[in-house]
Amino acid sequence: MTNPTPSPETQNEAMQIAKATQKSNQTKEQTKRVAQGIEKGIALYKKQQKVKARERDKDRKKQLRHKEHHTSQGDLDVTESSAPESTSGRNSLPWVLLVLSWVGFAAYLLMVQ
Repeated sequence: MTNPTPSPETQNEAMQIAKATQKSNQTKEQTKRVAQGIEKGIALYKKQQKVKARERDKDRKKQLRHKEHHTSQGDLDVTESSAPESTSGRNSLPWVLLVLSWVGFAAYLLMVQ
């Protein structure tokens, strides 16, 4: 992998951090090397954040597709499966009530005699 040159903002930031942590007997060359190390660290951090952002974006898109797929499929399943169940439930209720009413009527006639 080739290391691209850091942006000027990154170089300035690294130099400011290196100067802020500079010791009294440290040479300019040493400070420059510290700044280069900080630049590499910043570049690595930014690279890792880009990878994480891409992964989060992929996961988000995957979840959206999954959710849309299940929602559209779920709507079809609910429509197909609930219609026969509700129709059969409504069709059997009148028959059950009719049978119960006849049983009740027959019981009444037997009790009256």
